[in-house]
Amino acid sequence: MTPFHGVFPYLVSPVDASGRIASDVLGRLAADLITAGVHGLTPLGSTGEFAYLNRDQRTAVVQATIEAASKRVPVVAGVASTTTADAVEQARTYQRFGADGILAILEAYFPVPDAQIEIYFRAIADAVDIPVVLYTNPQFQRSDLTLDVIARLAEHPRIRYIKDASTNTGRLLSIMNRCGNRLRIFSASAHIPAAVMLIGGVGWMAGPACIIPRQSVRLYELCKAQRWPEALELQRKLWRLNEAFARFNLAACIKAGLQYQGYAVGDPIPPQAALTAEQRRFVGETLSELDIATPVPA
Repeated sequence: MTPFHGVFPYLVSPVDASGRIASDVLGRLAADLITAGVHGLTPLGSTGEFAYLNRDQRTAVVQATIEAASKRVPVVAGVASTTTADAVEQARTYQRFGADGILAILEAYFPVPDAQIEIYFRAIADAVDIPVVLYTNPQFQRSDLTLDVIARLAEHPRIRYIKDASTNTGRLLSIMNRCGNRLRIFSASAHIPAAVMLIGGVGWMAGPACIIPRQSVRLYELCKAQRWPEALELQRKLWRLNEAFARFNLAACIKAGLQYQGYAVGDPIPPQAALTAEQRRFVGETLSELDIATPVPA
């Protein structure tokens, strides 16, 4: 399998008023993103509101994404749970559906010691035959992955990537120094993707890429070609979107932006709140200023 690289949009999870996953909407979005040139798709990331979906909804999201991708790009499905057994079951199920990789997330109510955190991620990797991406987001997670745990997990033959959303770019360098080529780094939207590429990252997994896929792909191509002045010029322009979305709930912003682009993805799942009319207007104005308030398809 070709190593994962490039732009992997964190897909939203469209849910209608009855709680049903709008698979047709998700399928259209996924297909349009592939047409726009993205390198992979990630259902059930943070932007996919995994913490607010039940098992049937999660299953529907993953199945719709895999069906839409039709092996044109890899699908890395999010696995998240408070229990190891449930996470293992999810991972096995998604591999059986045809997922090409697993994005492993630990949900925790009580703090979990390092030894148990390591066991959780190892159990997921032991349960599947496809690559595993570690995901750590200390802004929201009760239990974070320490550098020591990351280094030990990097020895596992299937744990090949990490997406770190710590906002600490120096931490990414520490991971690279400790793990070398055993663990490849994906940026989150909490980091500046071009900066992560400059220090050795392989791409980014992020919700805003749903709205700016072509621009994200162009930025990646400029970074890969080491055309840094052009890359940084584009990065500065696109960073305004991250700044705007940092003001509100991320899933609500991405869904509002996609609605401006013609996708009936609905509102965030309660108890999350939808954007107010004023907030939606702000998102729309930001997209218009970047000249991206139009549907993704050509």
